[in-house]
Amino acid sequence: MQASDDFNPQAGLAEELEPGLRRILAPNPSPMTYRGTNTYVIGTGGLAVIDPGPESEPHLAAILAAVQPGQQITHIIVTHSHLDHSPLARVLGQATGAPVFAFGGPAAGRSAVMCQLAAGGLAGGGEGIDAGFSPDITVGDGEIIRGDGWDLEVIHTPGHLGNHIALAWGGACFTADHVMGWASSLVSPPDGDLTDFMASCRRLRQRDWRVFHPGHGAPVHDPAGRLDWLIAHRGSREAAILDALSEAPASASVLARKIYTETPPALLKAAERNVFAHLVDLTGRKLAAPHGPLSASAVFDRRSG
Repeated sequence: MQASDDFNPQAGLAEELEPGLRRILAPNPSPMTYRGTNTYVIGTGGLAVIDPGPESEPHLAAILAAVQPGQQITHIIVTHSHLDHSPLARVLGQATGAPVFAFGGPAAGRSAVMCQLAAGGLAGGGEGIDAGFSPDITVGDGEIIRGDGWDLEVIHTPGHLGNHIALAWGGACFTADHVMGWASSLVSPPDGDLTDFMASCRRLRQRDWRVFHPGHGAPVHDPAGRLDWLIAHRGSREAAILDALSEAPASASVLARKIYTETPPALLKAAERNVFAHLVDLTGRKLAAPHGPLSASAVFDRRSG
């Protein structure tokens, strides 16, 4: 369930996915973002913009150009504060007067163990944090954001980032970077927490979804199957890590190079963070333990639980 070359929309083009929903691809392709960030526009009168994306004058112009006669942007909703999702919210808000909704700032929703790692100096990897992000309106789990003919239910889905939310729109769900349409989500401590990520996957799996609209890649038309794959994928990574630790103690760096044998060198650092996320989770479940304090460079032993 990896990327398909069939998904290659034109950046800046507002493409209708179904009545009342359009997608605009941001011009920020990369190994971490695939074709770019998906910005969604909901509504036919008063509009909600989900994930305006990175700082980009062309993308700002594309979003504003998607506002048709008789329409206005009334809500800007940010699913999480990574640099490829949130920075344009401030500029779009200034241009339209619409408030920015989100779960909170960059540290909101961070688990206790991740707070400890951050306090110890561990910095995030991957897409990068929008450190100055602050919403105009903070929303919590279960809240309904109501607009002109549309409702969005906030589902707090920490894991990829502590302040990450998904948004339910009837039988559809905007899953941002928790469930993507091209690859498994990056979980990079201290921003990402695998224990939370797995809990969020299982929570989403409890509901009957029609489609997922992800932050990157094509719509996911088999949401249950995709979630089952994500859960199984993480389970297989965990098994590989435990098997390797049964042979000898090892660090996240050593384990990543042993397990991610087909990963391009440019992505090995991200793979190392994913392995460390597993090691933190396994430590919390008493299936592994570090030599000394918990850290990204620690050597870990397997434990019997």
